[in-house]
Amino acid sequence: MTVQTDIQKNVAQAQSMLGAYSMAASSTQDQMAKKMYQELAQDMQRHVDSLNARLSYLEKNNPMYQQQQQAPQ
Repeated sequence: MTVQTDIQKNVAQAQSMLGAYSMAASSTQDQMAKKMYQELAQDMQRHVDSLNARLSYLEKNNPMYQQQQQAPQ
């Protein structure tokens, strides 16, 4: 398993949590809980953005990934 594969899995998991927090925020009537879930969703969005930035960096700068992209299929 490569680092890129691990990061892709982390992105998917973080996006799942982002969705869960967003759903929880929209489904609760408790304003304190709503605010908490919204803040958690914002934090998780930052995680997703950071992971995607790292993945993009690796895809642009990792020779092993570039070789995989150029390999005939």
